[in-house]
Amino acid sequence: MAKMTFWDLINATFDRVKEPLSPKEIWTKAANYGITNDFETSGKTPWATIGAYLYTEINNNGDDSKYIQISERPARFIPRQLSTELDIDKVSSLKQKEDESVEQLKARKKKFSERDLHPLMVAFAKTDTHFKAYLKTIFHESSKRTKKGLNEWLHPDLVGVYFPFRDYSSETVEIQRELSISSVKLFSFELKTNLTFGNLREYYFQAVSNSSWANEGYLVTLNLQDDSTLLDEIRRLNNAFGIGLIKLNAENVYESQILFPSKEKPEIDWDTVNRLAKENGDFSVFLKDMSEDIKLGKVKSTYDKVLSPENLEKFIRDKEIQNN
Repeated sequence: MAKMTFWDLINATFDRVKEPLSPKEIWTKAANYGITNDFETSGKTPWATIGAYLYTEINNNGDDSKYIQISERPARFIPRQLSTELDIDKVSSLKQKEDESVEQLKARKKKFSERDLHPLMVAFAKTDTHFKAYLKTIFHESSKRTKKGLNEWLHPDLVGVYFPFRDYSSETVEIQRELSISSVKLFSFELKTNLTFGNLREYYFQAVSNSSWANEGYLVTLNLQDDSTLLDEIRRLNNAFGIGLIKLNAENVYESQILFPSKEKPEIDWDTVNRLAKENGDFSVFLKDMSEDIKLGKVKSTYDKVLSPENLEKFIRDKEIQNN
């Protein structure tokens, strides 16, 4: 007998429960119906993996996805076919009232270093429909040694590229090439574990300094101080300087959020790109790989590895174990 997969569990649960469910609710309902009796997983949070499968399926297939997301907080899903048979607005309203009557559990605290955030951001950027980007880590230790302060705030933590190969036909890509038009987009990310009112200006202007060369630049944080005044200040800085803000979700990376979108720049700051390439070998390799992939019209180069939902869950779980 074939081993039950996550998709088998998800499909079997919705065969029984014909209403929108969150990933945690899918797992709970599956357990109640005995569906999990024949299911094997080493993960402590299988519902996070269920969420990853659903997010990935929707992001990869768009309007052709078998499942759709009908709410944000919490995220709930339903088979596309079933959605046509139900009054989604009415069901969602009832679910929202249920949520408001239950105190939400606080997310587990885990200790992450800034470098630990890289796999999380890489997975989010690859599957999120806004980015669909390949990312590469820029190791600061790979930069040339210069006078103290000369290269300070020059290098972002991660750079990324969006290729149009999967979204545009070969004919469209070719005519863009003939007209010297490019849909390739460059991203830059500065990662921080904690963002508070006390460190906001330092971290934000670090991102302004090392990310403003790209089409879109972002400050990324795992923990964001719960302060409306802080959000107002970030909004002001975003309006003035254009650097966006991403809040990573360690419980489920695919539920990470772009809280403030970056102001897109139509033109790349090539002078800064050239300086980065001269000063840092990782960035130079990134440009070379990106150039080769553009010429080939497909991605053949090696960027940061995108962990599978299972391996990403294991990575996060290991961080929890290390800190216990």
